[in-house]
Amino acid sequence: MGDAEVMRHTYRQDSLRTMRRHIAGHWWQARRLGFGCWTVRHEGRVVGFGGLNDDPFDPGYGPEVAYFFAREAWGRGFAGEVVAASLERARELGLSTVSAFVHPENAASRRVLERAGFAVERWMPEMTRWLLRIELGRA
Repeated sequence: MGDAEVMRHTYRQDSLRTMRRHIAGHWWQARRLGFGCWTVRHEGRVVGFGGLNDDPFDPGYGPEVAYFFAREAWGRGFAGEVVAASLERARELGLSTVSAFVHPENAASRRVLERAGFAVERWMPEMTRWLLRIELGRA
């Protein structure tokens, strides 16, 4: 999350201290709500962070799917796996709607979300992102 190229479509943590704060905030939120982001590991190495969460640093949008991957993990299907696992968890929790945000230049991420069933709801000018949602119905 500190790599400028990896994070070019979202915010970048500018120090190890802010990174730790960010992760700690997500872990606190996960304990409180019963769901949150996961660390993604491949072959013993951390390659990403993501999952179903309610962003503690940008509240008010409800449950959403987010993910961030190291460059060497791009194009290997990890994002699709995180989205699928997140939607499975949302259904287990009985959630009816899940959101996601995508920068207009991040076509690969938008394709991952649309393949999973997300549809564009509206442009969020204050975030310079598209808001996508998926309706899951009640479990």
